[in-house]
Amino acid sequence: MTPEVTAFFDEATFTISYVVRDPQGSACAVVDSVLDFDYASGRTDTRSADAIVKFVQDNDLTVEWLLESHVHADHLSAAPYIQERVGGKIGIGDNITVVQDTFGKVFNEGTEFQRDGSQFDKLFKEGDSFHIGQMRGDVLHTPGHTPACLTYVIGDAAFVGDTLFMPDFGTARCDFPGGSSETLYASIQKILTLPDETRIFVGHDYKAPGRDEYAWETTVGEQKRLNIHVGEGKAKEDFVRMRDERDATLAMPRLIIPSLQVNMRAGNMPEPDEKGDVFLKVPVNKI
Repeated sequence: MTPEVTAFFDEATFTISYVVRDPQGSACAVVDSVLDFDYASGRTDTRSADAIVKFVQDNDLTVEWLLESHVHADHLSAAPYIQERVGGKIGIGDNITVVQDTFGKVFNEGTEFQRDGSQFDKLFKEGDSFHIGQMRGDVLHTPGHTPACLTYVIGDAAFVGDTLFMPDFGTARCDFPGGSSETLYASIQKILTLPDETRIFVGHDYKAPGRDEYAWETTVGEQKRLNIHVGEGKAKEDFVRMRDERDATLAMPRLIIPSLQVNMRAGNMPEPDEKGDVFLKVPVNKI
């Protein structure tokens, strides 16, 4: 089956969110939504999420799933906001518990922060399946960028999050806690066993040198042939060396501090204080 895929690009974070629709009905899923956040002022905005909500409502769609490919470090999830307005269950990989344990300590969250994934409606593991109307989705556990990364294979489309980028940009960084270039290589090989015609929808695009337009759709076959990091059967040892050396030069994402605190809570802010005010923490020399 070929799902109908509509992309929403957020240039502030270079993130692509997707609405994935059953072509035989009105059911849909939202993949990797964005809550706009201005770090300098500490203010949120919902214009990106509202565009998705409007699309859903204008097309009389029924949201069944709000899927997270992983705990994003570069943008805040808008899943709870969208859920409140148009429904859907929030799902992520079951290794979210590993991420919660790691960053619960980094942000000194204390015992009141639950590290069992209970903030999410569904924790997926390798081999799980789900449905969007009559359309089946299958779950691949594809860690390496983070321990909880998933690829959602829905019909002839695979939503890979940050694991793979467009072929001319390569692959995801692996230097966050729990990341591993060796593990990422193995996960990519798993994705590349899908049929060559499988459409791949990436989580970000940064316009590779020489390319003037943003892009987010490619295929397994194109990745096999053209990906600058893993294409043409590049050896694991070469990939690991390249990835580790490259990651050592990268700065932390601009929104990593707020993103991790919110996204490990399924897109919810930390609990407000007795006055109703919400605060995010900035750990010093910890990340």
